[in-house]
Parts: sequence; C-alpha cells; structure tokens
Amino acid sequence: MKRIVVKVGSAVLTEQNRVAKERLRNLVEFLAKLKARGCEVMLVSSGAVAAGYTRMKLDKAHLPNKQALAAIGQPYLLSTYQKKFDPYGITTAQLLLSADDFDSRKRTQHAKNAVEVMLAQGVVPIVNENDVTATEELVFGDNDRLSAHVAHFFDADLLVILSDIKGYYDSNPKHNPEARLKKHVSKIEERELRVCVDPGSAFATGGIVTKLQAAQFLLERNRSMFLASGFDLRDAHSFLLEQKHEGGTLFSTQGAIDGRCE
Repeated sequence: MKRIVVKVGSAVLTEQNRVAKERLRNLVEFLAKLKARGCEVMLVSSGAVAAGYTRMKLDKAHLPNKQALAAIGQPYLLSTYQKKFDPYGITTAQLLLSADDFDSRKRTQHAKNAVEVMLAQGVVPIVNENDVTATEELVFGDNDRLSAHVAHFFDADLLVILSDIKGYYDSNPKHNPEARLKKHVSKIEERELRVCVDPGSAFATGGIVTKLQAAQFLLERNRSMFLASGFDLRDAHSFLLEQKHEGGTLFSTQGAIDGRCE
C-alpha cells in the first residue's frame, strides 16, 4: 500500500476571501478515489485564515488578527471537509504541527504513533501549521515545507502538491509564452532555490520557491514529490490513478515512479 501526502494551498481552496467549495469538493472526491484504490492518504491543508475571514472581517494585515482568524477558521474548515467526506464514509482528524514538533524526536514520534493509528483505521488526517504560534509561516510562506516534513517523518511514498501552477517551468510562463514544463526533475540548482521574483506572483515566496525547497528537502532524503494544478485535477488524476504522466512535474532521483496505489 502506498502512503501519499497531498498538500493544497490557499490559492486553490479560497476565492474572493471565501472557501472555494466546488474545488474543495473535487479535491475530496479525488482523495476518496485514492483511498478506494488502497492508498493511505494524509492531507496538508491551508485555508484557515480565509475560512475565519468568512466569519469575522478582521484586518488581515495585523498579525494578531491573522492569528485569531486562523483559530476561528480552523474548526470551520475541518467541519467543511468532514461534511464533504461524509458521503464516502470517511472520517477526518485534525493535526496541528509546527517546526518545533519536528525538532523534537519525542514529539515527532508521538505524532507519528497517532498518525499510524489513524491511517490503520482508514482516517484521513488533515494537517495544518499551528498558525497561532507559528508566526513565521503566516508572514513568509505557506505549508509547502511543512508538507515535505510530514511526508518524510511520517514515511510517505510520495508528496503531491496541488497548486495554482501546473508544474515547474524553465521560465515564468506568465511572462514567457514559450516557457516549457519540466516533467521530471532529479536535481535542483542552488540558484533556483534562491531566485528573486516579484512578490504576489505564483513565483514568489510561498509560490514556486517554497515548492522547490520542499522538493529539495525530499530529494536529499531519496523521496519524491509531484507538483500539479489544484484547479484542474486531471494531471494528478492521470498520474496517481492511471499511471500516466501527462502533465505536472515529478521531482525524483529514481526516474519514473509508479504513482498508483495498487
């Protein structure tokens, strides 16, 4: 059985400061198909701040407000997920982690023990950064690096990042119509990890840079990552359910891998 960590970001889950329920429903359907094929699935999900904002219109530019919104939105987000999973008979669980948890061997092992029990019982653990205390994540990044740590320390066979970009290109496709998708990457150059880009674009910090950092973390540990669109799940569906690499980027030192659960 394959163990897969799927990470989905705020850009996919939210739209106009609201939870994008149709995309969330499509994501849940996709995860349910993975489980039906025999996969153990963990979900790393952003979106708590946006979910909180639907309940209380606080100024997100003020960090304490943003932390409060995360605390308000997290149970609402988890409730929304559970309602979408209910028709498939799947139970979800909340797991809030921070970098400090992975710095402690004892805390990491405790979390892993709980995850093993949940996965053995068919539960889908839904992981998020502990935003109320993890201020650096709220200010500078997203859950990309968290998901890489989850994939490594919880022994996943593959990390799948579903994003607002379709994969990793040889140049910014928003600026260069001739940009070509890299379907397979086995090595990331140091300059790519430090690239300076315009804030707010898909290639800014929290965009492609943190995804490359996540991929590098896994490549150094002989693990694999697949990056594809979360707006259109056809590439992820083809790769994981049909063993067809039609789109998206596979980061792996192993060459082509079998993405199927069977």
